[in-house]
Amino acid sequence: MAINTIFETDFPELQLIKRGKVRDIYDLDDKILMIASDRISAYDVVMPNAVPGKGEILTQISLFWFKIMEDLVSNHLISSNVEEYPEICKPYADALNGRSMLVKKAEPLTIECVVRGYISGSGWKSYQDSGEVCGIKLPAGLKESDQLAEPIFTPSTKEELGAHDINIDFDEAVNLVGAELAEQVRDLSIAIYKKGAALAAEKGIIIADTKFEFGIINEQLILIDEVLTPDSSRFWPKRTYQPGGPQNSFDKQYLRDYLTSIKWDKNPPAPSLPEEVIKKTYQKYMEALTSLTQ
Repeated sequence: MAINTIFETDFPELQLIKRGKVRDIYDLDDKILMIASDRISAYDVVMPNAVPGKGEILTQISLFWFKIMEDLVSNHLISSNVEEYPEICKPYADALNGRSMLVKKAEPLTIECVVRGYISGSGWKSYQDSGEVCGIKLPAGLKESDQLAEPIFTPSTKEELGAHDINIDFDEAVNLVGAELAEQVRDLSIAIYKKGAALAAEKGIIIADTKFEFGIINEQLILIDEVLTPDSSRFWPKRTYQPGGPQNSFDKQYLRDYLTSIKWDKNPPAPSLPEEVIKKTYQKYMEALTSLTQ
């Protein structure tokens, strides 16, 4: 894969509607153009350095999973082939190639749909404090990184850029999106996770947890944004998995560990990243892509 570094896009002829932690989103009237930049965030803060080629990797992984999950849920993808994009996009074809998707316009839900199959990260911290994660009581005696008997749905709020998403219980999710929709996304999120985790396990990857986003279009619930990528999930190599502490990973845990080692307080501005951290992060993302799709 040719590496073309893009920290952020600037397409004067197109209407930028949002610059997220990773994606730049443009309004094309009845459609959306979504570009995965090479920005990387940790603890909801965007780092000042790009990870060259990361956006292309994320896009290819999402395309892989969107196709696999089609029998469970429709998604927002129209095309990832730049030649099929509207004429107004053509001047930017080089930048768009490999890292963009033309997608349907949907109304995003106001919650993040998190599924945990293993106890790690903020879920582990919550369990240590209360024996619960997002209001779900878990068995006593779990070790860090243990597999749960069944995956659990642990939603969070969707905060603005720079603010930390907040874990919520299912009742709060019902308050935000309504009972019927909350139950629907809970069941769908767990089904997608289970299918993805089973396939990844065959390729030597444990998907410990993940985050999905859903939207509504024509009163239909669809999967949007990205799916089962190293940006939205914890990917662990099966060959080194050993519960009882943190795990090796194919995701940005390596970056988080570096930031912890320098005692960054998780608030902006983020520190500049050493070249070695950038390079190693890219290698981990690329290993996830090749392991899944080969």
